[in-house]
Amino acid sequence: MKKKINIINGPNLNLIGSREPNLYGTEKFMDYLNKIKKKKIFSNIEITYYQSNHEGKIIDILHIIGFQSDGIILNAGAYTHTSLGIADAIKSISTPVVEIHISNIHSRESFRKKSFLSSVCVGTIFGFGLKSYELGILSFSL
Repeated sequence: MKKKINIINGPNLNLIGSREPNLYGTEKFMDYLNKIKKKKIFSNIEITYYQSNHEGKIIDILHIIGFQSDGIILNAGAYTHTSLGIADAIKSISTPVVEIHISNIHSRESFRKKSFLSSVCVGTIFGFGLKSYELGILSFSL
């Protein structure tokens, strides 16, 4: 039976590929996602993707999928540093969540060094570019 892994991206991450290419690269996220779905190593994993620029919609998605999948990869973007609501949603669900960031948040602005999500997630992966998502998916295969 295939494992169900969900990826949730937060605000402005729909612009990956064009937004700040020095930090996020030039590859569009959907192109990247389609590539990893085709990798043999992920053939036993069903990957579903959600993206929203709205905090409440991210919380709603967590509520819906947080009891029916094997893992959630969450890049909450700027909400990482501001959202107690998303942190509370993660605490309220049974599906484990891995926090993902494309850039190294500790090498950026000081406000990005504080995450409201890290303490309620099973792990955090950051600084490996888009590969951070693959590492997150692999973490559920261990």
